Amino acid sequence: MPVDLTLDNPDADDLLDPSESIRRSILPGGVRLLTQQDTSVRSASIGLWLPVGSRHERSEHAGSTHALEHLFFKGTERRSALEIAAAFDEVGGDSNAVTAKEHTLYHGRVRSADLPRAIDVLSDMVTSSRLEGNALETEREVILEELAAAYDDPHDIGYETFLADVLGPDTPMGRPVGGTVDSVTALGIEDVRAHWHEHYQPQNLVVTAVGALEHEDVAGLLVEALRRGGWSLEDGALPSGPRATEPSAPDHAGAQAGGADPAGTAERSGRIPAPHRLHRPSEQTHVYLGGPGLTATSEDRHTLSVLMSILGGGMSSRLFQNIRERLGLVYSVQSFSAGYSDAGLFCLYAACRPARAEQVADLMVQEVEQLAEHGVTREELDRARGQLAGAFALGLEDTTSRMGRLGAIELIHGRYQSVDEILDRIEHVSARDVRELAARFAAQLTTRVDVGPDAA
Repeated sequence: MPVDLTLDNPDADDLLDPSESIRRSILPGGVRLLTQQDTSVRSASIGLWLPVGSRHERSEHAGSTHALEHLFFKGTERRSALEIAAAFDEVGGDSNAVTAKEHTLYHGRVRSADLPRAIDVLSDMVTSSRLEGNALETEREVILEELAAAYDDPHDIGYETFLADVLGPDTPMGRPVGGTVDSVTALGIEDVRAHWHEHYQPQNLVVTAVGALEHEDVAGLLVEALRRGGWSLEDGALPSGPRATEPSAPDHAGAQAGGADPAGTAERSGRIPAPHRLHRPSEQTHVYLGGPGLTATSEDRHTLSVLMSILGGGMSSRLFQNIRERLGLVYSVQSFSAGYSDAGLFCLYAACRPARAEQVADLMVQEVEQLAEHGVTREELDRARGQLAGAFALGLEDTTSRMGRLGAIELIHGRYQSVDEILDRIEHVSARDVRELAARFAAQLTTRVDVGPDAA
């Protein structure tokens, strides 16, 4: 049975899943720790999560979450940037960080014997980074290069534009995670420090670790490392509750109208949105077509996974078979979705020669409409459920992916479900469920972005 993860019991220490050796504790300061012991491996993965992402930035701090990610690797009170890098390199491990819209993650993977080192280094970065002005000036140039690379990549710029058009370009959710050239250029070190002081607190921290480890050992090492970094960890403190968020779903009709071709030259068939065109000197046009989807915690999220699999989740999917294999109009075609705490999106994507963009967009819409009108076959449903079950199980074969799953359980879902329970939910998705969700999406095709040259 699913287990709700309480935030109001400072003494919480639960064995969430005996069969999987998953434990959860609330440590002093309100720090949450989730571990999974796996004695069949010789490695361990650990992640330090903060439930703060680009959407939580104040407007005057735009870009500061991503800047912090960079600056945390530039030196602490105890270590130089080289010493941080060498701490993992010299034991054959690796470390990295991820800034997302609703969380930030600092993680590492090492031999189990070196887990104390990983805990100490990552905790040192989170608690004691120097955050110096000269380091920001250096990293500002690195970040601007990162933004430039994304701007040059039709996949990156197309997806970011599509996401902004769906979620609202002027909303915190619609902003690029890394900020913009203007916001990064204007960002000052005091903005970054203010963001760090506001959000990097013990009650916000979630730590997940998987591998050949003991829960009590990790807890002890973690508390010791955080206190060494200057955090005051009070006994009985509670974790922070769900973070307040601003509504992120805009008026989609208005958002699309604002993103459409300003010259009014775009052709459209009645049910296909006019494209927001991004002109690039490329050989292909990259077409993104979709609209608002489901939140990360929606009860229909497993139905969504099945629908995306049938529609465009592999070589046996409808988009691939009909548009690539049967008609030969594209090389790449797929569907995907993204879910957040209070918003989501679904997208159909294809890359083709410019003269074919309208035909391909029309065919993608047809596939959604066919699913909505006629539903799916038993063979398709069985194949999709099998694909998802296999991919989910195989995806949990390494310690890093399981570490990530524990973080999502704590930060996103707030309840624990076993692997078997999730597989059972997938197995019970019905043909009717898929058809009804397809009908919802067919009525919500609000947004299209085309990246490439003008059609010949």
